[in-house]
Amino acid sequence: MTGLATSDPTRPLLYLEDLEVGQRFVTITHTIDEAQIVEFARQFDPQPFHLDAVAAQETMFGGLAASGWHTAAITMRLFVNSGFNIAGGLIGVEVEVTWPRPTRAGDELHVEIEVASVTPSRSRPDRGSATVRATTCNQRGEVLQVMTAKMIVPRRVPA
Repeated sequence: MTGLATSDPTRPLLYLEDLEVGQRFVTITHTIDEAQIVEFARQFDPQPFHLDAVAAQETMFGGLAASGWHTAAITMRLFVNSGFNIAGGLIGVEVEVTWPRPTRAGDELHVEIEVASVTPSRSRPDRGSATVRATTCNQRGEVLQVMTAKMIVPRRVPA
């Protein structure tokens, strides 16, 4: 199974046997606004460049920017609501995240997911692991976040 699968929450559950290196998925979108940025920042990352548009002008961001963790949380929500329906849920064991540019109010985010590796477990025949690269982009195609995640994926039929 290769090619591009668009987001569709009604897609069947995916097992390790359904995944192939190079397989791609694209999520639905989420538009972020200033109120969401400030609300998330108040609760989880209360720094001036996330809380106050005027104060943010004087920072390296030159304006209000969403917390990277906010972008990561939206990415997770888009993952869950996409066609990347891993049986048993999205269970990560390792992740690396980078934020090459800030997420701004008005950005319409989507995530492009690519399967980078698929490995059956040698010690647990009921599962394996898959590594995916998830690139979160805005409406202009600018990359806002890159996440590489290793996940546990159940097998349909244990080996």
